[in-house]
Amino acid sequence: MRPSGRKLDEMRAVSIETGFTKHAEGSALIKMGDTHVLCTATLEDRVPPFIKGSGLGWVTAEYGMLPRATNTRMRREAASGKQGGRTVEIQRLIGRALRAGVDRSALGERQITVDCDVLQADGGTRCASITGGWIALRLAVNKLMKAGDVVSDPLVDPVAAVSCGIYAGQPVLDLDYPEDSEAGVDGNFIMTGSGKLIEVQMSAEGSTYTRDQMNQLMDLAEKGVGELAEVQKSVTS
Repeated sequence: MRPSGRKLDEMRAVSIETGFTKHAEGSALIKMGDTHVLCTATLEDRVPPFIKGSGLGWVTAEYGMLPRATNTRMRREAASGKQGGRTVEIQRLIGRALRAGVDRSALGERQITVDCDVLQADGGTRCASITGGWIALRLAVNKLMKAGDVVSDPLVDPVAAVSCGIYAGQPVLDLDYPEDSEAGVDGNFIMTGSGKLIEVQMSAEGSTYTRDQMNQLMDLAEKGVGELAEVQKSVTS
């Protein structure tokens, strides 16, 4: 039995509120159970120097957690003068994931920055950030298209992510914190809405796993991402 009482292949309740902030070109508050992340997308008519003049656009991301997003207060990274390694790794992952669903030629020489701020954490914050970040990105691109600033839709395939792991010897979908902290195997699966893989992060946390178990986790992830893609579609169409 899972601590939450969910079935092995059951996602946490997912809700998404679009247009959550006034000023951002695209914004969404995503709630996956008790993990809540605010995602905003900002359009800029510039690109990083390394692609300037290439005709290609760029999508990047930043990630952060509020001090009381967790059970005990975390010190703001700004107070220490630098970002932690975990933060840098996660925001690079979010950027890579979102770019996988973008036709950068169609986007043109402009940059979209997706900011993901964790308001409350209960496991799966990077996955919620990617899923909600795509919605914010979609809404920002919709504004570009409505204004006639892009000729064709640069977003070729939705991107979503979900965690899966082996908890108490069983493969489970969408780990919350009690499961994540005790899981023998933990993985994050980033996929497109059409079912193509973008990135898989899997590691044994005190217990090894078999090829068969990995396949079972892949099947769960495919199911979960499919459900998330449907939610994304429902709030952006």
